[in-house]
Amino acid sequence: MTEKHGNLSIDSDNLFPIIKKWLYSDHDIFYRELISNGCDAITKLKKLDMMGEYSLPADYKGKIQVLVNPDEKTIKIIDNGLGMTADEVEEYISRIAFSGATDFIEKYKDKSNDDQIIGHFGLGFYSAFMVADEVTIDTLSYKEGSTPVHWSCDGGTEYNMEDGDMDDVGTEITLYLNDDCLEFANEYRAREVIEKYCSFMPTEIYLAKENAPEEYETIDKADKRDTDTVIEEIHEDAKYEEKENDKGEKEQVEVSPAKDQLKIVKRPVPLNDTTPLWTKSPNECTDEEYKEFYRKVFLDYKEPLFWIHLNMDYPFNLKGILYFPKIRNNFEIQKNKIQLYSNQVYVTDQVEGIVPEYLTLLHGVIDSPDIPLNVSRSYLQSDSNVKKISNYITRKVADRLQELFTTMRADYEQKWDDLKIFIEYGIITDEKFAEKAESFMLWKTTEGKYFTAEEYKEVVKGNQTDKNGTVVFLYVDDPVEKNSFLESAKAKGYDVLVMDGQLDNHYVNWYESKHKDARFVRVDSDVIDKLIQKDETLKMSLSEAQQEIMRPVFESQMPKDEKIHYNISFEAMAADAAPVVITQNEFMRRMKEMAAISSGGMSQFYSQMPDNFTIAVNGNNPIVIDILADVEKSYGDKLKTITKKIDAAVAEERRFDEVVKGKKEEELTPEEKSTREELSKKIVTLRDERDTRLREIGGENKLVKQIIDLALLSNGLLKGKNLTEFIQRSISLIEK
Repeated sequence: MTEKHGNLSIDSDNLFPIIKKWLYSDHDIFYRELISNGCDAITKLKKLDMMGEYSLPADYKGKIQVLVNPDEKTIKIIDNGLGMTADEVEEYISRIAFSGATDFIEKYKDKSNDDQIIGHFGLGFYSAFMVADEVTIDTLSYKEGSTPVHWSCDGGTEYNMEDGDMDDVGTEITLYLNDDCLEFANEYRAREVIEKYCSFMPTEIYLAKENAPEEYETIDKADKRDTDTVIEEIHEDAKYEEKENDKGEKEQVEVSPAKDQLKIVKRPVPLNDTTPLWTKSPNECTDEEYKEFYRKVFLDYKEPLFWIHLNMDYPFNLKGILYFPKIRNNFEIQKNKIQLYSNQVYVTDQVEGIVPEYLTLLHGVIDSPDIPLNVSRSYLQSDSNVKKISNYITRKVADRLQELFTTMRADYEQKWDDLKIFIEYGIITDEKFAEKAESFMLWKTTEGKYFTAEEYKEVVKGNQTDKNGTVVFLYVDDPVEKNSFLESAKAKGYDVLVMDGQLDNHYVNWYESKHKDARFVRVDSDVIDKLIQKDETLKMSLSEAQQEIMRPVFESQMPKDEKIHYNISFEAMAADAAPVVITQNEFMRRMKEMAAISSGGMSQFYSQMPDNFTIAVNGNNPIVIDILADVEKSYGDKLKTITKKIDAAVAEERRFDEVVKGKKEEELTPEEKSTREELSKKIVTLRDERDTRLREIGGENKLVKQIIDLALLSNGLLKGKNLTEFIQRSISLIEK
């Protein structure tokens, strides 16, 4: 062939993909692209042999060799595939973005199944120029009479092509690395990258350091174990050393006996598994193989809960294995554990466009040539096949869960605490999955029993239906920390669920939106008699006037915390119930907790709000009644006097309001406005005077502080210095 120089021809129809080529996010991707091309070349040659258009040698074994040479700053990628003629190099290499695989498929579309052709992207070869200043190709076509070709290019638009000197059919690509990318000629770095992208490619891949000394070992000829190729027999004579014996005489002592040995070459081991588990039929795989594959790929030595083997040929091609791992609540850390492959070539672990969002919590592999990818194989495009695949995966997962629930319920319940987060995530993010999941979503009680929603509703509706006909599902997030609230609920005969998961608030909101006749209430969201409101109500011993007196007394001992807001309420509870109970509003607490794992919009609004707790004072508890008596005694007769003045001023204000009733603001005379202002000011002044004194009395009352601290302690809100003071105060009260 006459030496040829020329300019690279750019197919204008593919100009945009060429530009996109420079957007490869990771430079190490070139290893995948070039090795993939080699796999294609070998696959094509085998297909030609199958179709009778070429005869492979009986001992033919397709393989790819990667030779790194850090001294020469080069990488060679060699395949024994079908090679190229000069015309094909001109067409497939010099004419950028004309895909050889696409052309091959078109030519043989009626003769072969094209699913195993990887390289249909057109620009894989040019990824080499991301790391190399110069690239050469040496190739010899399988076609009879072909001449070897040598092609070279320094990354510009000019190239050189001439006769080469290859003797064997195949292709050898040499990369002359630029100084910024010398790391890729390091054997360990190369191994790392190849194992990342090529661990399951269908052709064996071997890595070696070019011109490295031959690796071998010697073994005794008597060793009967299977060995590699014997290259030499070695006889080693016995060795002696002169040593002194016990008598002080010198003699020759044998220190190394004579040996007959074999010098053997170490058998090279491919870096990849050419027949990964997902390529096999499910009935060919054992449980142990599934578990071993899981350990190997995901380095997780906790056994998965179970797995789903995907094997679909029509209307799209999809194979894979999805594992349900034991991840509990730290699911954010565990995302992106599903790997996407295209004909065993690693593409990405960002699969949100293919796998429904909730299934990104799973671990596994998906392999499909029907998922469209851009030039870098990392951007998933909108496509009807993708939607079909997503729906198929959702259906397979739901069917598998339903099968386990129906046929192995006891085992399913044992695994529920680990499964729950998957199911809840699916319900709140995928409506189709939610429809199926209601039948196998379980609720767990504090007694350790499991029910579906419908089963549980039947269990509790008799005792836990409020006066409006709504079934109330009581729950606790921490049975130990909220034990006092839990026991109060049990004492009323109520059943309580355990809702301690990260997504429980989102789930209960979803459930309530679908079932208007039911609601969830956490046991610490209100006093026990208000959790499920019945027609009958308790009366409170404290009158409204007495509550006004007690409010500033308790306000004087309110906890001070910038991040928490406390307010006081007086509630009618059983006399033997705690004197003070701290509750947290159900709605506001849910919003804040959901905001903690969400972002933007109203979530940000709720996340910035302080926590709100209510200090509910039991108006029927004897201790509270005794505190009132102590306060009235400490204040003395002046309390009655000032209270009468307040009552008189309030009565006078009411009489005045009756006089001006019906008048608009602009119709009031100056005298009337002045009178109204004076009356209001008088009431405020009198109340401030009384409340100031009541706060002084309350601040000196250790019992008030004690019962508030007890309530804080039961909620885990008493810490640090306040906890120390509580302990010291408790001791002093006991000593009295």
